[in-house]
Amino acid sequence: MTLNILFFSVTVKKRNESLEEAIQNEIIEQLYEQHKDRQAAAYHSM
Repeated sequence: MTLNILFFSVTVKKRNESLEEAIQNEIIEQLYEQHKDRQAAAYHSM
């Protein structure tokens, strides 16, 4: 009889982002929302 046991731990650490990264992420989020709106408009116009 073989008993295999695997132990592991996961550590989650909050990452602090710089002001530049926060601004870049906000721009990306806005572009993503605009793209979704354009897709929805094109889909509903058919």
